[in-house]
Amino acid sequence: MLPVTEIYAPLKDWLVDHTTALIIAPPGAGKTTGIPLALLDAPWLAGQTLILLEPRRLAARAAAARMAETLGEPVGRTVGFRVRGESKVSAKTRIEVVTEGIFSRKILDDPSLEGVGGVIFDEFHERSLDADLGLAFARDAQTVLRDDLRLLVMSATLDGDRVLGLLEGAGRFESQGRTFRIETHYLGRDQALMMEQDIARHVARLSTKLSADKAETLLVFLPGQGEIHRVARFLEERGVASHIDICKLYGAMDFKDQAHTLARNEAGHPKIVLATAIAETSLTLDRVSMVVDCGLSRLGRFDAARGTIRMVTERVSRASADQRRGRAGRTQAGDAYRLWDAEQDRSLIPFAKPEILETDLSQLALSLRLWGAKSTEGLALLDHPPKAAMEEAMKLLRSLDALDTAGDLTAHGKAIAHLPMAPRLAHMLIRAAENGGAELGANLAVLLSENGLGGKSTDLDTRLEALSRDRSPKISQARTLAQGWARQAQGLIKSTTKQKFVGKFSHHLLAECFPERIAKARGKAGEFVMANGRGVYVDEHDALARQPYLAVGDLGGGSNRDRILLAAPLSDVDILTLFADRLDKGVVLERNNGRFRAFEQVRLGAVVLSSKPLDKIPPELLLHAEAEEIQQKGLKALNLSEGAQALRARVAFLKAQDDSWPDMGDETLLGTLETWLGPYAAGKSMLSLGGHVILQALSDILDYDQQRALDKLAPETWRMPTGSHIRIDYEAEGGPRLEVRVQELYGTTVHPAIGPNRTPITLSLTSPAHRPIQITRDLPAFWSGSWSEVRSDMKGRYPRHVWPENPREADPTTRAKPRGT
Repeated sequence: MLPVTEIYAPLKDWLVDHTTALIIAPPGAGKTTGIPLALLDAPWLAGQTLILLEPRRLAARAAAARMAETLGEPVGRTVGFRVRGESKVSAKTRIEVVTEGIFSRKILDDPSLEGVGGVIFDEFHERSLDADLGLAFARDAQTVLRDDLRLLVMSATLDGDRVLGLLEGAGRFESQGRTFRIETHYLGRDQALMMEQDIARHVARLSTKLSADKAETLLVFLPGQGEIHRVARFLEERGVASHIDICKLYGAMDFKDQAHTLARNEAGHPKIVLATAIAETSLTLDRVSMVVDCGLSRLGRFDAARGTIRMVTERVSRASADQRRGRAGRTQAGDAYRLWDAEQDRSLIPFAKPEILETDLSQLALSLRLWGAKSTEGLALLDHPPKAAMEEAMKLLRSLDALDTAGDLTAHGKAIAHLPMAPRLAHMLIRAAENGGAELGANLAVLLSENGLGGKSTDLDTRLEALSRDRSPKISQARTLAQGWARQAQGLIKSTTKQKFVGKFSHHLLAECFPERIAKARGKAGEFVMANGRGVYVDEHDALARQPYLAVGDLGGGSNRDRILLAAPLSDVDILTLFADRLDKGVVLERNNGRFRAFEQVRLGAVVLSSKPLDKIPPELLLHAEAEEIQQKGLKALNLSEGAQALRARVAFLKAQDDSWPDMGDETLLGTLETWLGPYAAGKSMLSLGGHVILQALSDILDYDQQRALDKLAPETWRMPTGSHIRIDYEAEGGPRLEVRVQELYGTTVHPAIGPNRTPITLSLTSPAHRPIQITRDLPAFWSGSWSEVRSDMKGRYPRHVWPENPREADPTTRAKPRGT
């Protein structure tokens, strides 16, 4: 009996009068196959189907097969499945197991879900974009159109309270499951070995513990199929016992091979299963007694700079590690071996980030418009998409002519939205169909969306040819899928208008799909730069390495540049023809050896198609280029004189008291260079302007009244009683400041002040030798106070100078006493 059986009765009772439930049960409890079968006889499901969503095709097929086996029937009778490119259903089918993407398409085509009694979202903790969006749409449909529609969310590791908050009124049902003892071992990592070698040595050692009598399974979690193949090779080299079967399990395998791995173990033949994260949930592997976890997972992350999904290898979350560990205790006591230290375990993040926060959102934006919405506001989502990512998605859809300027679907956009593929591929396929090449476009779409088709050549023609020759089951299935897509595309276009192309049509279609990846050769053979400015490369001995231009279809990640995995040659004529409405034509400047040179260029982004030097640089272009250079270097790049700096300081002093004065700060002047300094360049370089010209330009920022008031309110110098003029330092600490010999202020009874608020000037009083003796902002108080002490000291130091007892009544002087006095 499945452990989840304990919640069957309360769940069925709840669903009689309620429509929403959350089910939490650990791996191995049997919820994936047990719950749907338990609900088959529910009165609310009479005459309708139950849809079970699975995150992967392999899981969908396996779940359908296991339920059909339980009923003693073939798949396609009571229990069937639908995945991309394959389906087994009939008029008798009551339970349909579908992938999440299939359900998203179904509910968009039929929001009322006619004939569907309930929808089960399995493994919801994985938080795929399709699952999140599918639940949001289903909840919307349940609220507005189908108050009888049952929705069940199932998970092994999930923040249940958040989901209950999202699904108001939902019931919560938990099964503890029947978990046998699992002992966890931390193996650490031998950094001297490749990860695959390290894993292989542990697996080889542990394989000796596998019981032949029980035909046990040792399950090994690895990031991807490359690591799986390498570990398998290392195990063969180490000589694992011949009675132990080494099996592989990953998404791109042929279904026949997957089925062999998932089949029950033969008597006397234990298994080592090398698997990706696909084995974490929803799949039943026979008699797993040990799990070895490398602690890594390969995930698709959207890279906005590249405009593509990059596969990145990351540490697993704690929830994922627990899922993997749980595989060892489903049917018996087991052991889990982790390739990290116990200390590292504490640093694992609780849950992996949901896909809606990490991926390209163009499909989401398109689906929202089909649903009649322009944002996710009001939809039942645990996490809403980032604003910046949604804006990028909108930008892409507009570039594909899928949205108009108001953000509404165009006719082309509606056709794209009805094709079951990424918007880029759908756009390319519709364009292919419009030009009589739907079949070719569909083959290309399959090649770009399915891993491992047509071999590993970088050349598009080679891959397409291999695709047409290959007769393997997987390729045959892909061709069938492409044929269906071609028919759909042809049905979506109103007419076929053949256009005349220069070059190969398939190459043009690839360029149409990824215009920002048009690449031009640069430097040594194999080096290219794409229209988006990203550097890419192929091996210098690759057949494409010496092509002048490429249409790039697939890339492998790198820190500073990417490897080209699929591309097709183009000519400059191809690009000029295909992207005539997207080309930038104009004059650009290049700086070389301190001088600017002008070129008339035709560009597609960073790809320069033609460049012709000009004898004369357009003045406005020179002005703009120099302004950008000065903005990068700062005002220090200009020939600012002392007078210019002083003028800025005087105006800043006045602006602090009266905001009507202009801002002459660095940021403002740099941001308006072309306005205040540009007219004085008159076709010359701003960088070569003399200091007097810049001073005049700054002065002219002031209006007529301000220019007249400047010298009165903030004079450049202060006239002393002796008749001398001393420059006021407006940038000094403590405000405007004068440095003056104290003798020049004899007879002064009122402290000097300037500005509209009559701000006292800070006086730095010095000796006859210009050494500081006192700083004051109140001269009369100084005369009355500390002057006597200063006078006594000064008389001793400078006996030949006049030091009156009452400086208020003495005559100012710059001289010493005459000789003999």
